[in-house]
Amino acid sequence: MEENKELNEGKVEETKQENPTKENEVDVTSLVGSNIKALLVDVGTSMYRTIRYPVGQFFGPVDLGLHHSTKYNSMNIGTGLLSGSIFPGSNRLIFTGFSPCWTGFYISSMGGAGLVFDNLGIDLLSITGRAASPSVLILNRIHGEEIQLRVEPLEIHDIWRSGRQGVYSLMDYVNEKYRDEYSDAYRIIATGPAAETTDFAGVVSVPVRKGELTYVDTWAGRGGFGSKMFQEFNIVAIIYGGTFIDKDFRDRSVADKWFQDRYNKKLAAKDLEATTKYRFDPKFETGGTFGVNFATMNGNLMAFNYDSFFWSEEDRKKVHKDFILDHYLKQFNEETIKQKQNWTCGEPCVAVCKKMNVEYKKDYEPYQTMGPQCGIFDQRAAELLNHHADMLGFDAISVGGVLSWLMELLARGLLTKEDLQVTRYPIWHRERFDVVEDSMHNARLGVEILDTIVQKRGIIDFQLGPRRWGRKLARERGREILDSFLYLAFGRRGWIVPNQYWVPGVLSPMPIVGKYYMYYGTDFMHPRVLGHTNTTRFQKELIMDNLGLCRFHRNWAEDFMPDIIGQLYGEEIKDKFTESLKSIAYNINSRNNSTLWESWRNVELLETYLKRKHEEEGNNDPDLVGWIDYFKRDRRTAAIDYWYEVHKGICESMNEF
Repeated sequence: MEENKELNEGKVEETKQENPTKENEVDVTSLVGSNIKALLVDVGTSMYRTIRYPVGQFFGPVDLGLHHSTKYNSMNIGTGLLSGSIFPGSNRLIFTGFSPCWTGFYISSMGGAGLVFDNLGIDLLSITGRAASPSVLILNRIHGEEIQLRVEPLEIHDIWRSGRQGVYSLMDYVNEKYRDEYSDAYRIIATGPAAETTDFAGVVSVPVRKGELTYVDTWAGRGGFGSKMFQEFNIVAIIYGGTFIDKDFRDRSVADKWFQDRYNKKLAAKDLEATTKYRFDPKFETGGTFGVNFATMNGNLMAFNYDSFFWSEEDRKKVHKDFILDHYLKQFNEETIKQKQNWTCGEPCVAVCKKMNVEYKKDYEPYQTMGPQCGIFDQRAAELLNHHADMLGFDAISVGGVLSWLMELLARGLLTKEDLQVTRYPIWHRERFDVVEDSMHNARLGVEILDTIVQKRGIIDFQLGPRRWGRKLARERGREILDSFLYLAFGRRGWIVPNQYWVPGVLSPMPIVGKYYMYYGTDFMHPRVLGHTNTTRFQKELIMDNLGLCRFHRNWAEDFMPDIIGQLYGEEIKDKFTESLKSIAYNINSRNNSTLWESWRNVELLETYLKRKHEEEGNNDPDLVGWIDYFKRDRRTAAIDYWYEVHKGICESMNEF
């Protein structure tokens, strides 16, 4: 594809829309021959241009983002081919680039924010260059004529310290200053103080209603794209919107016929069925990731920085009942589920997955890492800590894992209050634990540690990440420092806290971890088979991310979307799309390679999982028993061999591509 050679200042030439059928509706053949439009911006000069790629050369924000990241060292923000269409969950905003914390290529996604992005008339924004000072990037498209772009400096530290503070005060400031420029819907993307002093800050946005910001946070947290946006490009916020009307598939009768033929259900009915868990599951009398996961955790409880691995099954079940079912989850059900405090991420969606308690959004993994893992089992305490972490702009899952690690080090005397410049030690035992008072005690300690991290107080310096800092401190004070930290490693300094499930899949050496590009079910399988299964899961998830689809709709979308692409773009494009999933997975894997586990806590997760499957669940698979015996004989070598077997399975599957 020949690209434009000249940068054009102030205007991007666009092909005007040709006689759409009904506003933005199209027939099922009109998308054949379509292009993906990328806006390449140098924020240092405010110069920009569009590049058009035919659908079939690239398919979406992942494969095109990988291309642009490699060619331009850009950070990329984009939507999929079906953004703005009738298909539910099709408006995720996908962030790609080389991650500051993982250090390899990474993919992160944000719910709902693609619906407004579509009004810019582009599919991908690629940011290059560096602004002279911390700045806001302003993108607007009025009446479909042209994109207006400005880069304006902000007194970011004054803004972060004002009003609601952090990301919230920044969104308030940008909204107040620029909203009158937008004649239609717009969104704001913001970073927080964590973006300046750590490598694992995320980016946040909220739906805007009638010019006012809502409380419904939507995050692209994983991968540290907030840190990347600030530290590499000096962009701390983006505001975007427009009135461009694109060609989007909106014919419900045609879509219903496709679904009726496939599932004997219309589109809405099938999607309603597929999203039951995220809305309300009558089997458990709760809903959302928080409700269903905590309701079903039982003996799989993870708490006190994974210390629960070493408890008896009876003790785990008791804590789950007393602290979670009878209190933590009970509060959630009474305050959120029964009150029907359900919202969407900003697009029309039957999942209504955003479970709220007024201004506090309740998702499983943040309220797990900054909940039970930090010795917190009360909603008020968890709200305090989660809100403070969000205000500062952290990736919630990773920062929760870091906090629980530092709390354990304090509890064991491996760190002192003076080391972290905090005023208390954690209450780190399950016996005699007061679920309300002790949870709040630990939450207030967590808030202090968060401030320590952002302000670089005491001995803390996470500019290059907790892994790098932990390794240095371990050399000075002993291996126990690092061995208490459960994280996955990449290269020399890449790291990330895994998803919150007590299963080997979350520790798999996949090219991208911390997302669901792996098998996270509880079934035992040979590690090599696990590697193959992970790779299959990776391809399925790539369907969703490269089309900008929410994975909460995956129960039909993974199966049916390739056929829908064929209906809209032609069978040749469908075949190319299907093949592209393999090449994308292979190309990412060839660039990214995980590193062998460095911490014993990783090995402990695996070993205790194997024992629990056999001793508590009665699984007598000879292969499972064999691995348990291997760990008893030679723990270190068994762990290495298990890791390599998973890695072999991944590489075997990738090499088939």
